[in-house]
Amino acid sequence: MADPYHNNIYHQGDGDSYGTYGQGGQDGYGYQTDYPPQEEDAASDATEGHDEEDQMYEGEYQGIPHPDEVKAARRAARAKARTVADAVSEQEELAEQYEDIMEDCGHGKFQWTLFVVLGLALMADSVECFVVALVLPSAEKDMCLSHAEKGMLGLIVFLGMMFGAFIWGGLADKVGRRKCLIIVLAMNCISAFFSSFAQGYGFFLFFRLFSGIGIGGSVPIVYSYFSEFLQMNKRGEHLSWLCMFWMMGGIYASFTAWGIIPRYGWGFSMGTEFQFHSWRVFVLVCALPAITAFVGLIFMPESPRFLLENAKHDEAWMILKQVHDTNWRAKGEPERVFTVTHIKIPKTQEDEFIEIQTATGTAFQRWVVRTLTLTKLVMKNVLSLFGRDLRLATLLMAIIWFTMAFSFYGLSVWFPDMIKHLQHEEYESKLKVFHREKVEQFHFNFSLENQVHKEGEYINDKFIDIEMKSVKFEDSLFVDCFFENIRSTETIFENCTIRSTVFYDTDLYEEKFIDCTFENVTFLHNKKGCHLDYEEENDVLVYLVSFLGSLAVLPGNIISALFMDKIGRIKIIGGSMLISAGCTFFLFLSFSQAAIIAWQCLFCGVSVAAWNGIQVITVELYPASKRATAFGVLNAICKLAAILGSSIFASFVGITKVIPILLSFVALVGGGVLALKLPETREKVLL
Repeated sequence: MADPYHNNIYHQGDGDSYGTYGQGGQDGYGYQTDYPPQEEDAASDATEGHDEEDQMYEGEYQGIPHPDEVKAARRAARAKARTVADAVSEQEELAEQYEDIMEDCGHGKFQWTLFVVLGLALMADSVECFVVALVLPSAEKDMCLSHAEKGMLGLIVFLGMMFGAFIWGGLADKVGRRKCLIIVLAMNCISAFFSSFAQGYGFFLFFRLFSGIGIGGSVPIVYSYFSEFLQMNKRGEHLSWLCMFWMMGGIYASFTAWGIIPRYGWGFSMGTEFQFHSWRVFVLVCALPAITAFVGLIFMPESPRFLLENAKHDEAWMILKQVHDTNWRAKGEPERVFTVTHIKIPKTQEDEFIEIQTATGTAFQRWVVRTLTLTKLVMKNVLSLFGRDLRLATLLMAIIWFTMAFSFYGLSVWFPDMIKHLQHEEYESKLKVFHREKVEQFHFNFSLENQVHKEGEYINDKFIDIEMKSVKFEDSLFVDCFFENIRSTETIFENCTIRSTVFYDTDLYEEKFIDCTFENVTFLHNKKGCHLDYEEENDVLVYLVSFLGSLAVLPGNIISALFMDKIGRIKIIGGSMLISAGCTFFLFLSFSQAAIIAWQCLFCGVSVAAWNGIQVITVELYPASKRATAFGVLNAICKLAAILGSSIFASFVGITKVIPILLSFVALVGGGVLALKLPETREKVLL
């Protein structure tokens, strides 16, 4: 049978374990556990004058094993496990080889630099989830948004992220992790810029959708990309630390919103047609993490594991050497030599890209053929997730992702909406009702707020330079009155009779008069533009809730990172989801705003451990050729669950608590129990 690998030859000595490779002659696989002997003339100046026998590992007296001994022990254990197994697949062989190389490259400066760059990309995804909710109270005034339009604006970002995760996750396995991530970050930056200047609802909606499609691909790519630079014993912990940037994104968004949006002077206008208020400045500032990640990613290399999967041996070797040299120089051991000369690569697939000569057809025709070929390859990869080997894992992970996202995002919307509902109830409890009042020749020069006037008579009165907030005139009579420079909020006139009255420079439009009778009424110079309707103070509580909810996940992040490799992914996921389910019953005790904030912090702090475990195990369950695709499909399911959860939970605010609480409880329990059926991956090499 033909050798499944090409381009290199792998030799294993008789009786040797898999962890020991043969001498690297011209025919051999040139990877050795020990460093090759050097000629005297070629000896490094760094080691001149030192006798190897005189050097001693400083931890020897304390009984601490040498790192090389630890690596050798791990390799011996893996070799022993392979001898127990009946056969080793080609995929596992390549994975073992890559793991050994990453162990010798070490974990150091290179991984930490990449950690920061990819963390900023993850932070950009988090900011995107928060930005619309934080700007909506101001944007709705600027763009005259109805309730339906506000709801669509809140959902459009998740809709875009759902498609983005699916599309870019699939492309990352065929085009490259780094290249796709650069594109999605660029899309996010461009969309943020144009959406901040968009004056109309349609344009703003389009650019937020475009931004979501872009940044939605960052999560699948970031985790797949970073995991392929980590060795097995570091993977769970450092992927969990990476999750902290999602928390930092929420803190950054809420903190900057708190500092920018209430500053109404931070903007400018060009007549009445173009307004650039402070909330638009905030939208621009939210693009900073994506911009920084974009710049940093330019200096980062492609994943060598992706290159090996695509038969690019030489490029992968150069990057692995860069990782090795960067880490050991930073550790003060520049004399360490990268001893890999050849790396096995899998046999190239028959369905590779169709390359077209530049002289063949037009540029558009070549682009169409390449695009169709790429689409076919991506869809084939997606369907392979439901093949015999991966079907059960994909089904279980899809249910776990869905149940977790449904509960988490549903409650994330329910918490602030419940706070607003309690605020509204408290506000309505202070309502003032006036019956059959008769006011003649009076000058109203003070604001009216939270009032209902029934069957009143207003004769020859003046309403000048005042604000009407939550005011209702019902079955009332206005005769010879004068309204000037009125700013109104939720103010209506219902079944009123208005005679010989002038409305000058007001925002009292026709829709604010319901079933009213007009006799000799004049409207002059009505105010235009919703941004001039009223100037309402921003509720600091909106930013505070977002800030505390993001900050509350810090303890859960730290605990999950420290214990991810100690107790395993399955126990972390199952335990966190089941405990989170228990926390939902405390929501029956949420009778005040402070109580809701407290339960929100508790829920977020507990559930974040499950999120970390889900993301880590998603990376580890799938082989390199399908890793980003699988993550993208599952993340798209996550965003679909977020849309459904937020819509369903919000519809019950002010009606009942029981249904949202029971829905979240059932979803979390079901997902947590299924998580315990997953295979543990903490001691498995990355396929």
